[in-house]
Amino acid sequence: MVRQLTSALFRLPISCQPQGRGWSAAAASILEASTAKPGNVHPAAEFPDLTHAELVAAGLAIATSMEHAAQVPLGRTILAAVTAARSVTRSNANLGIVLAIAPLAAVPDDRPASPAAVAEVLARLTPADAADVWQAIELAQPGGMGRSGQHDLAGPPPDDLMAAMRLAAPRDSIARLWADGYDSLFTGLVADLDAAIGRGLALDAAIVQAFLAQLARQPDSLVARKHGLPVAIEVSRQAATALANPQLIPEFDLSLRSPSRLNPGTTADLTAAALYILLRSGRLLADVSTPPASTRHRT
Repeated sequence: MVRQLTSALFRLPISCQPQGRGWSAAAASILEASTAKPGNVHPAAEFPDLTHAELVAAGLAIATSMEHAAQVPLGRTILAAVTAARSVTRSNANLGIVLAIAPLAAVPDDRPASPAAVAEVLARLTPADAADVWQAIELAQPGGMGRSGQHDLAGPPPDDLMAAMRLAAPRDSIARLWADGYDSLFTGLVADLDAAIGRGLALDAAIVQAFLAQLARQPDSLVARKHGLPVAIEVSRQAATALANPQLIPEFDLSLRSPSRLNPGTTADLTAAALYILLRSGRLLADVSTPPASTRHRT
């Protein structure tokens, strides 16, 4: 997996240096997409409207926007990243990843990423940020969003983006991340990944284990929106069983693909955000390097 990641990162512009914002966002996206997580796209399993190659392309596409996230308004970063990703994919590939990672990437260099630092980023949001995020969501055309009355995506953008996220929080885990703070990400998925890697698990196995732990802990909001909360709760129960009995993971994976597509996509997005935190901090894959600057793309 590391060799494949390094090969993909070769395509990044020279401005995206190892462990920088853009590099970490691209690497996190590619690692998440390249791991065989139950019910998700990976190199050996694709959807009719989304392939592994598209996820890799989308991950690389957002790198430049994320690289400059600390210097521009958050809404502009999100819109630029989604616009870049949609230019290389047929469908929404990574809106959730962009929304989850962008506030982390916007944390200034003089502060480590933390829930408190992200809260300061979100406290600076303006109506212009809300307009840009609304445009990004419209451009991505995510499935299963439904209608919500106040602050409906089909209507005008709100003046207060955080108020809209708080309203959406009960039905969307990324909105809940914004509304309730990033503490649950740091104490949940990030800690799970750290612990799994610390126990000596291979990276792909650690990612799968952390993904299953998160899915067991919290029903996937994409599954809930598309198929109902009872189905999402049952998927979480099966994830807990697979986590306790790894030999059942292939069977669990098949059950998420047929007869219905029960894609725990939001859990995958949160997994990518956790990977970003570990990559950006240097706690994961610190030895992965990109090719010499003279051989990389320039922008």
